[in-house]
Amino acid sequence: MEIPYIDEIIALRRDIHAHPEPAFRENRTAGIVARELARFGIEVHQNVGKTGVVGVLKAGAGACSIGLRAELDALPLAERNDFAHRSVYPGFMHACGHDGHIAMLLGAARYLAENPCFDGTITFIFQPGEEGEGGALEMIEDGLFQRFPMDSVYGLHNWPGLAVGEMDVLTGQVMAGINRFEITLRGRGGHSAMPNLADDVIVAASQLAVSLQTVTSRNLHPAEAAVVSVTRFDAGSAWNVMPEEATLRGTIRFFTREALSAIEAAITRLANGSAAAYGVNAEVKFTYIDPPTINTAAETERCFNAACGILGRDKVTNTARPSMASEDFSCLLGHRPGSYVRLGGGIETAGRALHSPRYDFNDEILPIGISYWIRLAQTI
Repeated sequence: MEIPYIDEIIALRRDIHAHPEPAFRENRTAGIVARELARFGIEVHQNVGKTGVVGVLKAGAGACSIGLRAELDALPLAERNDFAHRSVYPGFMHACGHDGHIAMLLGAARYLAENPCFDGTITFIFQPGEEGEGGALEMIEDGLFQRFPMDSVYGLHNWPGLAVGEMDVLTGQVMAGINRFEITLRGRGGHSAMPNLADDVIVAASQLAVSLQTVTSRNLHPAEAAVVSVTRFDAGSAWNVMPEEATLRGTIRFFTREALSAIEAAITRLANGSAAAYGVNAEVKFTYIDPPTINTAAETERCFNAACGILGRDKVTNTARPSMASEDFSCLLGHRPGSYVRLGGGIETAGRALHSPRYDFNDEILPIGISYWIRLAQTI
């Protein structure tokens, strides 16, 4: 589908990329979204779930209502690109493509407002705080589904590594759930020259970090997909002091509650075992973040048909593997049926994957994403 105003959409996307805002501080970004929706003649609601924006567009007399969602927030990551639209805010960047997702949904909103080729209600959801900060729950708790009735909800994410012009549309498991863990080992601190008078929490934590690599391989069925990753190791503040504390932090990725329970039990057991072996104490904390993203069948079929309609059947797959990354769109799916699809962003170049400091959204796929949203809206 030809998008006559695509140059405006590209400019808008690059402006948002240059001004990234983290979770619940997306004030400039939300203002742009609200301004554009109002300019298109769409009913606008601001400050939904703190900084979220909702647009409502009705056509015809149909009772069907669907929600289309994009994310507003950027990551706390220093950008290492040198193009003209690189981030002007030190320490923050759009490294996951939310700038592109915003632009695609605004592009579709404009087309649908100018060409109301559907019968029912489209709710455009611009969500804050997707990057592990609970933005979906904030909107839900602020009455998203009560204030804006929806029969189903839909999400889309650009996917580097999948070719431009291709889409993954999966029924069932598509993204993993996420849990955080924090393990603190405590003992006697002391002088590094007299380790016999102290407890070596660094050695204990190092051994534990290695042991945690056995959690999924030795506690779950070999066919069960799950990941345990240690992502932070904090200990010590001086080169000649043995610290009193060492803390490991990381994430668990899972698809079933049974797997999560088994992983938590194994981590707790290993932490307590390592602490006992080295004569220190262990404290283990888990923080549940998001459930798995599970697409429902009827809604995914709707997405599959929409994708095939714009790309052709040979460019749309429903057999790709789920991703172990996580997405709080899953919280929306806990309240309404729906589907979350992956749009090919092009073959990854070195260091330009999602969450990379050298990532940039591929503007070539903007018309594809816009066309997909339009085609999906036309199905109601």
